[in-house]
Amino acid sequence: MKGVFEISGNSRYDDAITERYHFPSNYLSVARELESDWIVYRETRVSGGRMAYIAAAFVERIDADPSDPSHFYARVRDYLEFDQPVPYRDGSGRFAERFLREMTRPGDAGRSLRGKSVRRLENEDFVAIVNAGLAETLDPENRIRLELDAPRIDPETNLLLHDHFAERRVEQMLVNRKIRDANFRNHVLDTYENTCAVTGLRIVNGGGKAEAQAAHIWSVAGGGPDIVQNGVALSATAHWLFDRHLITFDDNLCLLVSHNKVPSELLQLFPPAGQQIRLPRDQSLHPRPEFVARHRERFAGI
Repeated sequence: MKGVFEISGNSRYDDAITERYHFPSNYLSVARELESDWIVYRETRVSGGRMAYIAAAFVERIDADPSDPSHFYARVRDYLEFDQPVPYRDGSGRFAERFLREMTRPGDAGRSLRGKSVRRLENEDFVAIVNAGLAETLDPENRIRLELDAPRIDPETNLLLHDHFAERRVEQMLVNRKIRDANFRNHVLDTYENTCAVTGLRIVNGGGKAEAQAAHIWSVAGGGPDIVQNGVALSATAHWLFDRHLITFDDNLCLLVSHNKVPSELLQLFPPAGQQIRLPRDQSLHPRPEFVARHRERFAGI
């Protein structure tokens, strides 16, 4: 059973939506139905929310809140942010969810959503929302830019990109590493304006493909999430050094370099000591300190 988890900007709940969703016991029976299946997150209008579906995630299990017997946690994995928010009602006025489409009066949508922060979602609606949310990643015109072009992809990924938009195909797509990497690359390069955060170089070829790459700070293999705050745009050389922990960042997001292992000719491309790397204008999209700390631990150990 697919579902919807609603989130708001001023939530009093202990949410960390890439990992957990906190909810009161009145939603427990519905949440139990969503275990071992997929949900989409929808922002409400509270605190300037976009009233749109913003991401998908897989519900692994439901746990009791050890500090409050009236609340529970939905533990999630494989969180994937959509390329663009998907409105809960499109330009023609059509609602994305069936129970809203079946209302006699569309103006009653707000009232109908009260008390339904955790709710079921028709499989067909789930498929439509996810496909709309990943439209940029799946757009054939973006294959080269997002490195989903042949021969970069395997036969399995190629089939997913050309298959019909069925439920099983969408579920496979959400855990496919090539497609997740393409989505991550899309977010990170857009956020960093296709510019290497370390060298400041911005090279984009005629096909729209940037020379900069999207690097994970806390590696996926180590459990890191595919979110912008766990990413940084780096040129190919800087990415190579970063993945080998020969360069990293301090708490102020200034570059740290293993000078005895990095060729001296590269140092002239790096920012001066004490100067921050190039960062997104939106501070909420800056690398998260805990991810940077994980990377720096490996740097210190080299």
